[in-house]
Amino acid sequence: MLKRYLGLHAQALVSAAGRLARQPGGALLTVLVIGVALALPGGLRVLVSNADALSGSWDRAADFSAYLALGVGDERARALAKQIGERDDVAGVDLIPPDEALTEFREHSGLGAAIDALEENPLPYTLVIRPASGAAGDVEALAAAVAALDGVDLVQLDTAWVERLRAILALAGRVVDIATGLLGAAVVVVMGNTIRLEIQNRRAEIEVTKLVGGTDGFIRRPFLYLGLWYGVLGGLAALLVIVLTLALLGDPVRELAGLYGSDYRLTGLSAAEAAALIGGGAVLGWAGAWVATARHLRAIEPK
Repeated sequence: MLKRYLGLHAQALVSAAGRLARQPGGALLTVLVIGVALALPGGLRVLVSNADALSGSWDRAADFSAYLALGVGDERARALAKQIGERDDVAGVDLIPPDEALTEFREHSGLGAAIDALEENPLPYTLVIRPASGAAGDVEALAAAVAALDGVDLVQLDTAWVERLRAILALAGRVVDIATGLLGAAVVVVMGNTIRLEIQNRRAEIEVTKLVGGTDGFIRRPFLYLGLWYGVLGGLAALLVIVLTLALLGDPVRELAGLYGSDYRLTGLSAAEAAALIGGGAVLGWAGAWVATARHLRAIEPK
């Protein structure tokens, strides 16, 4: 019994594939529509994945500087750096001596002659503090705790940038979720309409099958597998669109990253994400076919 049941499903699967092969023009258009609809949320997922890959650089945007008082010497500066570095919410502390800071300022400010005219170094010891949680943590609280330490004169924190970064990441995640839901529904609608037309084209065949005692489940099966094939092929088309898009954007992104001294490269979908894209297409194709058959097969009865 089980062998016969599986055989019927295998026969329906092969039959649906053959039906697609016999009408390549119309099938290709439907697959491309589904592919584009799936490629949009899939592409957004890739953007989010690349944003996660850049999280190390973004976390550095949460770094802030603590300028020590001018009277603080080397021993006290190192003690403060050690004290701050031992906090659980601090990933690291870089101590920049006044001489090193002055040299860097002379090289990048273009004011070398004016700096050389100074009788003494006006720059204090500087601590560059890296929060352990990056931009996602309570950077403001950490900055306030550092500012309260004896010997710290000024803490410079760009909290507006950190807040903007958080908002951008949250918005990107929400947009991806909404786009995935809407375009997934669009795939179901497209698939449902395609199967509806297929049912109408095979109306006479369905009437004869019902007349000789065919059940709705038996009649529905080939349409479900047809939807499955459309979904799988649409997922493959979406994967191809994403791969080609990343290939076209690869060189410009590398050039842009190089201007900022970075060797960043775009990364595509992982094997699991690619499988999820194709599997999602299959599920949506099956669901669209199920909706269409459940609605329209009941309306066909033998005369």
